[in-house]
Amino acid sequence: MNRSVSIARFVALSLGAATVVASLSACAPLMLGSAVGGAMVATDRRTSGAQLEDQGIELRASNRLRDQLGERGNVSVTSYNRQVLLTGEVPTEADKAAVEKTVAGVDNVRGTVNELAVLGASSLTQRSSDTLITGRVKAAMVDARDLSANAVKVVTTRGAVYLMGRVTQREADRATEITRNTPGVQRVVRVLEIISEEELARMLPQPAPAPVKDATPTK
Repeated sequence: MNRSVSIARFVALSLGAATVVASLSACAPLMLGSAVGGAMVATDRRTSGAQLEDQGIELRASNRLRDQLGERGNVSVTSYNRQVLLTGEVPTEADKAAVEKTVAGVDNVRGTVNELAVLGASSLTQRSSDTLITGRVKAAMVDARDLSANAVKVVTTRGAVYLMGRVTQREADRATEITRNTPGVQRVVRVLEIISEEELARMLPQPAPAPVKDATPTK
């Protein structure tokens, strides 16, 4: 795939997403971290049950935090294989601790990574920049022939890029290298579940068996 074409496509998608953020930012400070489409489901390394659980976790956590914080915080909840990443901004340290406690109490959550900052809510300009960085990272991963881009979820907040997914050590190192070399990235945080190469091989589609030729001699 031509790199300039792939980057242009992801930038266009990113700008579209930024427009959505602009239209919703005034009324929805608490954001769900992911949406699962048909193509992503087909190549996702989570089981279908885990994918549904993650969607449920994000929805329940977001609803609880909306009731808890109202418009006082900008919290993004991203769940991958029931491990929850919290990013965004809250007004106080007490709010940061309370958010983590609330999310940890959601059904099926097995762990939390609290990356909330005690700051005022990020500006629309910063969020748009983060969306653009995410697009650049994903485009670079698509261009990398030695990495499955769909295996890594990318979340960007204030220039910090968080990588989530079920990957081998080789893939984790490659994804980190790609991300570090992407313009605009301030730091890389790995929230990855490391699997073995053997486990990865079992996940990949197996080639169809070769057709059996008829050995009956012709007359």
